[in-house]
Amino acid sequence: MSIYLDMPADMEVREVILERVLQNTGALLEICVVRHGNQYEAAVFMEHKYKPGPPLPRPLESPAGEKTHWMGVRPKIGLTTEEADQITYEVQGVNALYRIQMRDNWGATLDVI
Repeated sequence: MSIYLDMPADMEVREVILERVLQNTGALLEICVVRHGNQYEAAVFMEHKYKPGPPLPRPLESPAGEKTHWMGVRPKIGLTTEEADQITYEVQGVNALYRIQMRDNWGATLDVI
């Protein structure tokens, strides 16, 4: 397995779900199942460097062409419905296997009093 960089200390790569070369930049994109804390998530890696973002694909507000979902933050990676479904299936499957209730707190705002 490749060496991945810039990951949080409590993150461990388990397997690659999706791999492709981006058309615009020629960069290698990998979306992997990772163990992050007490749960399994999907994580984006560009050229083997971790890119923060949501633990599962998010729907695009304005889908463009085949791209209906996104992951990552900068840059946002567009995904097709099939890719998003595959990623979600893999992550939910491994969490179910280990009876883990996944929490998705990415992007949650906290009220400050």
